[in-house]
Amino acid sequence: MPLSAYDLTGRAAFVTGAASGIGRASALLLAAAGATVHCADRDEAGLRGTCDLVTEAGGDARIHPLDVTDRTQVRAAVDAAGAIDVLVAAAGIMHTSSVLETADEDLERVLRVNFAGVLYACQEVARSLTARSAPGSLITMASGAVDSASAGLLCYSVAKAAVVQLTKTLATELGPHAIRVNAVAPGWIRTPMTDRHDAAGQLRTETAMARLSPLGRVGAPEDVAHTVLHLASDASAFTTGQILRPNGGVAMPW
Repeated sequence: MPLSAYDLTGRAAFVTGAASGIGRASALLLAAAGATVHCADRDEAGLRGTCDLVTEAGGDARIHPLDVTDRTQVRAAVDAAGAIDVLVAAAGIMHTSSVLETADEDLERVLRVNFAGVLYACQEVARSLTARSAPGSLITMASGAVDSASAGLLCYSVAKAAVVQLTKTLATELGPHAIRVNAVAPGWIRTPMTDRHDAAGQLRTETAMARLSPLGRVGAPEDVAHTVLHLASDASAFTTGQILRPNGGVAMPW
């Protein structure tokens, strides 16, 4: 397959969580591949920073400040964006507590952002695609947490497991419409979300996670963005209902 399969010229991508981390890196790479990127996040300053980076690199970006847990806001942003070809549902939060100490409000908050926010974005973009009888690619953000249990990450892990099941179900339902749906399950990636420790604690965490990887390092947002580009492009035209794992080899499921 020629490299032109990765060319997204003339296409539009809607990226949630685009203000930082994996969402920002994905928006930048999709724009570099030729897509117009619609950047969505509740962090408006971060969104403007992402769009400035896209513009400085010669790309085309628009901002959509929104709360992904509000279906009305998501619908309005998707409608305003117009014809969308690619969705990257990367918005997410993390909460740490043991199972016995997990409060109702913490579980609800994480599920609202990490699952309902993904669901709403998928629903609205899929409705737009099917109304236009257009092919497309929906990319959800799962996590390496779906492959192994981690103490303290109940809320996060459950929400990401739900995203995986959503992805598979949508792939089955939308396949007849030529809409592909896949999940990305990154390993430990250095992002503002994972940077939850002081400098010494962060270094210890990164060192420990790097030792678990056959590659001997933790990931960067750009490592995940390249997987996103592959799924967004025609290079993955025969790929749907799958979980791609840019995780440095930390998990190797069947």
